[in-house]
Amino acid sequence: MSKQKIVIIGAGIVGASVAYHLAKRNQDVTVIERHPAAAREVTEKSFAWIHTTHRVAPEYWHLYDAACEEYHALQQDLSELQIHWHGALTWDNPPLREQLRFQKLNREQLEALEPNLKEYPDEAMFVSEEGAVDPIGLTDLLLSKAREYGAKVQFGTNVTQLQQEDSCLVGVHTSKGFLESDVVVLAAGTGIPELCNPLGCPVPVTPSPSILIRMKTANKLIRTLISNAQFEARQLTDQTLLAAEDYIDESEENGPEAVGKRAFETLRRSLKGGNQLELESIQVGMRPMPEDGYPIVGFHDHIKGLYLTVMHSAITLAPLIARLAASEIINRESRSELVPCRLSRFKDHTRDDPAVSRA
Repeated sequence: MSKQKIVIIGAGIVGASVAYHLAKRNQDVTVIERHPAAAREVTEKSFAWIHTTHRVAPEYWHLYDAACEEYHALQQDLSELQIHWHGALTWDNPPLREQLRFQKLNREQLEALEPNLKEYPDEAMFVSEEGAVDPIGLTDLLLSKAREYGAKVQFGTNVTQLQQEDSCLVGVHTSKGFLESDVVVLAAGTGIPELCNPLGCPVPVTPSPSILIRMKTANKLIRTLISNAQFEARQLTDQTLLAAEDYIDESEENGPEAVGKRAFETLRRSLKGGNQLELESIQVGMRPMPEDGYPIVGFHDHIKGLYLTVMHSAITLAPLIARLAASEIINRESRSELVPCRLSRFKDHTRDDPAVSRA
């Protein structure tokens, strides 16, 4: 396949991952981002757990099973990439997938692994293979490497319209002018439906808010990533501790500020040395959530040159899916790994038009 003009809309973890893999394979890549820097939407508010062991439908197991290996391969390519392979420790949570390998740790083992907890369960599950990243650092690194391979990145640029001629996308109208394209990759998260609706191709993605609490600490208090019924927390750096919480509503009692402060107080009570914690910020991230919770990836069946990439959890899946997506975009051959991710599984959201060929 000859070099294609590929416009990627969105410079979060998904857009940056796709840009890296396409630019590395000598494509003409332009990334458009409305913010003045990368990872300024949901990516920067991500807990960034490479979480491969939660329960998912069997047809998606292969993606989660390959996610950690993909990150290790990425580390081989990018020596600067820092990943915290400290494992994940869980208890009092929904059970993990049955077929996965994990260690059952007793109280004595837990005390040795996490000495700063004030209370311990009798038993917990430890998945040593899982890890976590700095989501902004990873996104910036991928974009930097994509630029080294020739990609262009336009920050502070709004997309106003996707230009369609007959059944084909031919370019993107932006606040800085028109960009011609052979392929447009939508990696704009919750902004994807707004871009697709005028084309007559609704994409079933809605915002799913989550809360990220950032705290300062003088000393490292958590060694692994801990997830239980009381809190979900990890160290981003030795001086920064992160916690994740579910969004409830916007009320004074259960709004993000109240939820975040409760999480902060829970960690202060739960950790030895927790009184040294200082609350730094409470942020809400609007995760793009497909209707069934699983990725939507691939060329649109009826609009040539339109490629969709939207998923949760993007931190876990983006490097793997981006590499597979780049292969599909360049070779125009379907990757079997991505077949369960097609938009066409949502029958109500695709047009029945057999006269229009797939890209």
